[in-house]
Amino acid sequence: MSMNSDPKALHERLRQTLRAAGHAAAQAPLESLPDKGLAHDHVRLVGTGLLARVPKQSQMDLGAADNLAYQRACFERAAASGHTPRLHGTLPPSAALPRGALLVEEIAGRPARLPQDLGAIAQAMAGWHRLPLPAPDRLGPLLHAGDPLTALLQEIGQQATHLPAAGLAPEVLRRIEAGLAGLRKRCERADRPARTLIAFDGHPGNFLVRADGSAVLVDLEKCRYAYPGLDLAHATLYTSTTWDVATHAVLTEGEVLGFYAAWGRAAGPQADAAMAWHGPLRRAMWLWSVTWCAKWRVLAHRERKAGADGEDWSAERSEAALVAHVRDRVDHYLSLAVVQRVVDGFDSFERGLRA
Repeated sequence: MSMNSDPKALHERLRQTLRAAGHAAAQAPLESLPDKGLAHDHVRLVGTGLLARVPKQSQMDLGAADNLAYQRACFERAAASGHTPRLHGTLPPSAALPRGALLVEEIAGRPARLPQDLGAIAQAMAGWHRLPLPAPDRLGPLLHAGDPLTALLQEIGQQATHLPAAGLAPEVLRRIEAGLAGLRKRCERADRPARTLIAFDGHPGNFLVRADGSAVLVDLEKCRYAYPGLDLAHATLYTSTTWDVATHAVLTEGEVLGFYAAWGRAAGPQADAAMAWHGPLRRAMWLWSVTWCAKWRVLAHRERKAGADGEDWSAERSEAALVAHVRDRVDHYLSLAVVQRVVDGFDSFERGLRA
């Protein structure tokens, strides 16, 4: 069991930190939420309307302080959309909490239900996609590559270095490599879609739906300035809609196309120009997801790292049930049947967009 996965010890360390900060909620009862993510523990400060997001690692491979600053910026930049929790404070890294914590609004809501809530998710995404870009010198600390497509190819390439050790079937490896070749070819072209703020982790399991039917993205740590089509893909790819037990669904092509159409109606003028990129970015987002699966399969077996900085996918940082679930999903998504299913659906999806 990891340090963070021992709820009693985590509560004591969190309470110690709150007291040292003189926080008004220092005496509130503490209640751990189920361990559902590889990057954070979540602790409810009962009766305050707050959750503590306590990092287990940095998925961005940042130092502890920079990781908190990055996540703080994610919450602050997306807040104007009305579809993310409000940030209420930061607990800096300390001896008690080596990676610190964020204090965020606890959203009262239920898990998303698919396909019923696809429209609400599309509305939420359009909310932050419509936000104006900051001035060039104020884009940081969020990732803001001048050419996000090439930067994404490089990111996927780094993950793909784990493909040889991931034990993939030859046909699976061939299809992934063919996808990578296609993305490299696309990057050679000069045309690009417009950049916006994107979540880059908007799979359905990261949304809650309020009583009024509006969707809220509750997990923000990977935001960047890139292309909306990446968010749309992440919300509807098979590798996303079947990831979380609570939101598990296999969408039909018609349901996926309906989601893209709903986003287009909500996104405004940018929607028409984005249309031509929905297919290529869907392929790119799948490549990111499937190479991440290979990376996790290789790195999860390693011992957890000492210290509080950087990325660490060691299974020792999460509860056994969560690790077993992730392993099951990773094995499923790297299977030949699923890879064939996803890849074979790309052309049909693109024809549907043009219909």
